[in-house]
Amino acid sequence: YTPTTEVMFHTMLKTAQLHRPTMRRRHQENNKTITMSCIQHFFLCLLLSSFTATTTVVSSFHLPSTASFRTRNRNANPRRSSPSTTTSLQLGEMQVLEYDVAIIGGGPAGCTCALYTSRADLKTIILDKNPATGALAITSHIANYPGVDRTMSGTELLTQMREQAVQYGTRYEKAQVFMIDVKEEETGDSVYTKCVYTPDYTIKARALVLATGAMGRVGKPFPGEKEFLGQGVSYCATCDGAFYRDSEVAVYGASTEAIEEAMFLTKFASTVHWVVPTDIEKELQGGMDVEKNKIMDHDEAMQLMACPNVKLWTKTKLVEVVGDMSGVTGVQVSQHSSHTDEVIPVEGAFIYGNGGGSKPITDFCQSKVELDESGGVIVDESMMTSVNGVYAIGDIRNTDYKQVVVAASDGCIAAMAVEKFLKNRKMIKVDWVHR
Repeated sequence: YTPTTEVMFHTMLKTAQLHRPTMRRRHQENNKTITMSCIQHFFLCLLLSSFTATTTVVSSFHLPSTASFRTRNRNANPRRSSPSTTTSLQLGEMQVLEYDVAIIGGGPAGCTCALYTSRADLKTIILDKNPATGALAITSHIANYPGVDRTMSGTELLTQMREQAVQYGTRYEKAQVFMIDVKEEETGDSVYTKCVYTPDYTIKARALVLATGAMGRVGKPFPGEKEFLGQGVSYCATCDGAFYRDSEVAVYGASTEAIEEAMFLTKFASTVHWVVPTDIEKELQGGMDVEKNKIMDHDEAMQLMACPNVKLWTKTKLVEVVGDMSGVTGVQVSQHSSHTDEVIPVEGAFIYGNGGGSKPITDFCQSKVELDESGGVIVDESMMTSVNGVYAIGDIRNTDYKQVVVAASDGCIAAMAVEKFLKNRKMIKVDWVHR
């Protein structure tokens, strides 16, 4: 056993999960071939990893072609800084990167924390699922943030925060985090004791900051949603979209996130059924009140509706995700106009709700940190969680003070605490001079 084999094992598990939609459409003999291929490659990597005790081995873990993890366009973020560390292991396209600080979430809390840790010469990376869907990003204008013109939009302020952190050396990546490890016993590494897993790469860090906010959906999942999660139900088109090539999929939700994910799926799916509970066509024609949060980007919605392989189901509610032993086979919907239920035959259901919610986003934590009764992450005065070296900032703490300036303050406090923790200081260092 080595930390390398642990990474390989997690990679194989994720590969198996991502194969489910593709394997379901193949014959039984092909399924056996793919499964045996995964197993053979895994044990080949175990054999190669045995040499790492005596020599440096750069190993390549060649996955089957349908299991390519790199599904998103890398040119989407041209302002990324260059990697601040050497890749320690490359598994095909799966990389393992080492950083001092890994921050999950690119809102005002995460960007402020990254700004301070980068100025402290700590190698920092931000992993952000979608920069356009956070609480600040969907706010039409900011009137109560000190020193900011009241006509500035939330997106503009957030962009400035992100660019400032990048200018000081932070690496920014758009990535979906599906799991974390937070203790040495889990990672097998006494230095990089935290691991963050994404479909594209694994991040090893000495300190971890949770800043994913509180835009999670509130309420019970739809019938069939939990049962078919990972077997057709997904919350990340950039992670799983390529596995629905030439298939029909459904996207539920009228938020900017749902629109962007549906647009991504148009590259692969034969038909994208966009299901929205509101009269979206009327909303687009009538415009929106500028005082309201910008839940939906009108220009992007119009662009999505113009795609030839998109079918809009307006004023339609999602009732249930249906399927069988093979996975999702359709979604049951109820149209307001007909007052009758109908099943849309699809192989994938991407559920995003309608404009997000207010629940702290902690699903990727898998009970690794303690939560309070409301679902917020419990922290001390330095923003450290119940796990040493793991911090939580911003709305993920689920306090009553959900304001941009409070989130930024949390990020500052956590960054100073991280610097003290990593450099074994007895006192907090107020600020650092960046050279």
